[in-house]
Parts: sequence; C-alpha cells; structure tokens
Amino acid sequence: VQLVESGGGLVQAGGSLRLSCATSGFRFDDHAIGWFRQAPGKEREGIASISGLDGTTYYENPSEGRFIISSDKAKNTVYLQMNSLKVEDTAVYYCAATFGRGWVPPPGYRYDYWGQGTQVTVSA
Repeated sequence: VQLVESGGGLVQAGGSLRLSCATSGFRFDDHAIGWFRQAPGKEREGIASISGLDGTTYYENPSEGRFIISSDKAKNTVYLQMNSLKVEDTAVYYCAATFGRGWVPPPGYRYDYWGQGTQVTVSA
C-alpha cells in the first residue's frame, strides 16, 4: 500500500495550491481517503475526506469553503484544491486511507494507511 502526496511548496498568502495523493496497492473503490495537516507545535487535524467509490465528501470545517477535495478514480488519485491560502495554513499535509466502501469516516476516525506528507508554506 502506498500513498504519495505531491504539490506542496511555497506560496504567498491569497494564492492557491493543488495537492495530489496518488494511491496504489489497494482497491480505491473500497476505501475512503482523507486529507490532514499538522502545523509546528500543533496536533494533527482533519481537513476533508472522500469516498473512493462514489465521491461522497465530508469537510471538517465546511463554513470555510476554501479547500475542495476531489478524486479521479481512473488515476486512483485524490486532490485537495486549496484557495485563498493564509499564513496559518502552513503545515505538513498528509493523505490517508481507510477501508470502507461507499462512506466517509466521522471526525477522529483512525485511518489505516498514511502518506509521508508534503510541506505547504504560506508567506505573508
């Protein structure tokens, strides 16, 4: 099982980035994929998750509306479009997968597989 994040980097506040999570080694349709982040000195927090089967999504903080999760089943890849980035979005961003067909996990659910993370740095 592999999850490989990419697309991180340095961006100015107000800018956008799109992160990718390329998955392999498991049936995409049978899993849910989530995006998480961890800023220095802070606990890891969930951002959003998506069902590999039908694209059902869940957002930890839907009122923000700046981040959008999506997937491409043909590529077994999940994306996180991040818009209007703020300095406080600076963190290591991780994707993770858990078994579950046609559902998205509730907050705090324990995921089975994790990527290595990609650094996102937002400058003022």
